[in-house]
Amino acid sequence: MKNIAIIPARSGSKRIKNKNIKLFFGKPIIQWTYEILKKSKLFSKIVVSTDSKKIKNVCKKFGVKYFIERPKKLSTDNVGIREVVQHAIYTLDKEMKFDYVCCVFPCSPFLKVKNLKTALNIINKKKNLVVHPIAKYRHPPERSLVIKKNFLKPTNRKNQIKMTQVFQQQFHDLGQFYFSHKNYWIKNSKKNKGIGIPLPIWETVDIDDLEDWRFAEYLFKLKEIKLN
Repeated sequence: MKNIAIIPARSGSKRIKNKNIKLFFGKPIIQWTYEILKKSKLFSKIVVSTDSKKIKNVCKKFGVKYFIERPKKLSTDNVGIREVVQHAIYTLDKEMKFDYVCCVFPCSPFLKVKNLKTALNIINKKKNLVVHPIAKYRHPPERSLVIKKNFLKPTNRKNQIKMTQVFQQQFHDLGQFYFSHKNYWIKNSKKNKGIGIPLPIWETVDIDDLEDWRFAEYLFKLKEIKLN
């Protein structure tokens, strides 16, 4: 049984310039992710899929050996991660045999080996699904508010008078990793089955903008203080 890790790292981040190689506590943030994957010893090959020579050169400096040149048509904002991973699978299929594929996003310095192992144990037993980290919403999304013309407006007025405990607990994807069998990635079914690994708020940050980046720095500092 062979497992492959794919790190999709395209250029052109709009909200944070060069996000995937931006320095995070002295290292390009993608380096933290790569080193955790390497430390896990779960993967026969760790591959960076990128459209950027700059990202490729940075990754080479800290030891990445395997790259997939991602076509420009798969490097736009409108392309889903499944298409990117499929392209990587078709490319790697020509070179080697493998069973499981873990797509790990480059800005994942909080990635934990134990969660990767948990996901692998699950898909070893149930191949027809995907496993990924999730977090619970801190407040029921049914009671969300929007701002219109500078004033707050409930998305659903009836829900505003209900107690929070009447709503079913909901979760959101953390954008850290997706682990599944190779064949599950290839099929384009709309009825995807998933199992979530719930993580506490202090174990990961989905970094989309500068506010997220600063929050990640704050949590990482706390983590380092705790370890020392």
